[in-house]
Amino acid sequence: MNRPRPQPRPRCGKWSSAVAARDRGQVALEYLGFLPVLMLVALCAIQLGWAAYVVEQAGTAARTAARVEAREPDAGRAAGLAAIRGDLSGRTTIDISKPGDTVRVTVTISIKSIVPGVGDGRAERTAIMPDDDPR
Repeated sequence: MNRPRPQPRPRCGKWSSAVAARDRGQVALEYLGFLPVLMLVALCAIQLGWAAYVVEQAGTAARTAARVEAREPDAGRAAGLAAIRGDLSGRTTIDISKPGDTVRVTVTISIKSIVPGVGDGRAERTAIMPDDDPR
């Protein structure tokens, strides 16, 4: 009886070295191809966190400025700028109006983009407080 010859295993001898030689560097190429996608996702996550932080800073500045302006006229703008992070104050505008017996403060802060191809945005928050000293 003739028995069939067993096929060589891919893990042994010449066969494995031929397969390994062909596949060498494949993982490195796949990693290099996927690296820009990973970087873009990481930058977008950082940008989203920064935008949320700037929005919170705008809300804090608006509430602080409205509260101080309601108690001491013409002091709200300085209090609003003092309530936020120092490097954001150069990109911040604070508009104060007094309709009726209330104080309305709108704070706008520009958000710089770190993601390529995405324009800068802005965060805008408004706070309204009753005027303690209506004149």
